[in-house]
Amino acid sequence: MTPTTEYAPGLTIQGFTAPLGLSHFKLIAFDMDSTLINIECVDEIADAAGRKAEVAAITEAAMRGEITDFKESLRQRVALLKGVTVAHMQQVLQERLQLNPGAANLVKTCKAAGMKVLLVSGGFTYFTDHVRDVLGIDWTRSNVLEVANGELTGRMVDQAWGDICDGEEKRKTLLETCLMMGISPDQAIAMGDGANDLPMMGVAGLSVAYHAKPKVREQAMVAINEGGLDRLLEVVRP
Repeated sequence: MTPTTEYAPGLTIQGFTAPLGLSHFKLIAFDMDSTLINIECVDEIADAAGRKAEVAAITEAAMRGEITDFKESLRQRVALLKGVTVAHMQQVLQERLQLNPGAANLVKTCKAAGMKVLLVSGGFTYFTDHVRDVLGIDWTRSNVLEVANGELTGRMVDQAWGDICDGEEKRKTLLETCLMMGISPDQAIAMGDGANDLPMMGVAGLSVAYHAKPKVREQAMVAINEGGLDRLLEVVRP
């Protein structure tokens, strides 16, 4: 890959010549936690069980790529959520979850350009459904927490269309969405911050790291290290 270039303060590019035109792309795929939104939802849910530090340590190691089995790491974290109430999840959603700067503007600009928007997350439908509705996202893929008597059981619900949404599932979902749309993966943009985003970023025409872990910044074609998500529009012009 060509050397990294400081395109603008806090914004680096590698492997292509900027700026590109947004009209080249037909789909943009986002990770959710720490990309579209400001928190790692599983960590904030764990706070109610007094286990945030334990769960956050697993999350951090997984996002850095130090834990290679994302599915098992997620099962371990979800098991520690047993007994947390749905009411607490609602509190997390209302009081802690915020869109990251520039998220609304970037999604709005992409949709105005005729692009479709995909949200693929190793997180949970309880939160992805909310973000989908707020931003007008076209499609989502994430995980379902099992609930019984208003409390989390510590397990996830198996879904007919696939297993836990990990890095490989994100890649598969991106490729299947491109196939459904009748477009090439080269016409897709993928944005993320953690190691489990690298598989989908690797097949997209443009990969974007947002305030990401070092491993992700090194492999992305665009790295936004300062400012909001819509700084991508400095590189991919409407």
